[in-house]
Amino acid sequence: MSDMLPEDASERQLLLTGRMAQWALQGRARLDHLAEAEFKVFSQWGEDGIIEWLVQRIPEITPRFVEFGVENFCEANCRFLLQNRSWRGLVMDGSDKNIKEIQGSPLYWQHDLTASCEFVTAETIDAILSRQGFTGNLGILSIDIDGNDWWVWERISVVNPQIVICEMNGVFGDLHPITIPYNPLFQRTKAHPSGLYFGASVGALKLLAERRGYMFLGTSSSGVNAFFIRNDLAGHVAGHLSQARAFPSRHRDSRNEKKELTFIRGLDRAKAIADMPVVRVDTGETVRLGDLGPLYSPEWLAAMG
Repeated sequence: MSDMLPEDASERQLLLTGRMAQWALQGRARLDHLAEAEFKVFSQWGEDGIIEWLVQRIPEITPRFVEFGVENFCEANCRFLLQNRSWRGLVMDGSDKNIKEIQGSPLYWQHDLTASCEFVTAETIDAILSRQGFTGNLGILSIDIDGNDWWVWERISVVNPQIVICEMNGVFGDLHPITIPYNPLFQRTKAHPSGLYFGASVGALKLLAERRGYMFLGTSSSGVNAFFIRNDLAGHVAGHLSQARAFPSRHRDSRNEKKELTFIRGLDRAKAIADMPVVRVDTGETVRLGDLGPLYSPEWLAAMG
């Protein structure tokens, strides 16, 4: 008689379903935009499918990843890679409880995974990566720290990722290259109770990517994560995409001072944080978000309804 736990059987079913979706993607040589490749196994939205489609396109991609901001790694961008393709990985989170949960799971001994409790800042990221033995080429670098994402990516120098995935803040719109001012102690819910003030706009990430030698490929349909490929590898992917499309976010995860969901939608999300400062990364100027004027293109406004 099998002693398999129900959660083990459920995870096996998830992996089998993901493997079937992976096989289906092998027939999708060309996409209109990245979101057409989406499927979800362990990712928050459809990033598992996008990642799988990109990995299939790049010959001899380095089978190593670094992902930070993973919480307990139950929902993460690179977990499917770890379990389905046996990549080696480094995951980091600022909660010791989350890291101990990862280290105590069967996943940790079954795969070549390193989990480390770290509060990632622009000043510490290179030292952390070097200490953990993750330098040089990476297949994927995934950044999601709900705050200084732009500033941390700007400072990373000890790894050379082939694909970069970075969380974007869709509330900041698509017309201005802006990010929160750098504060190494930044915490999203303490900065503004709504939780809407964090990170960088897709335009800011695109500008940084260009400076760092990466091409923008598009975003998830949720408007949460932006995808970039190193310029020397862009030829393997760019010709297979009709457009590099950025989607607006539509989720309504705003909160009040009691941390209760308030479900603010559309333009009202930006109005809620209009008095907060942002940095234009093209000029270095710090301004109020509300002083920038329109934040959203007609295409984004139409998609947001």
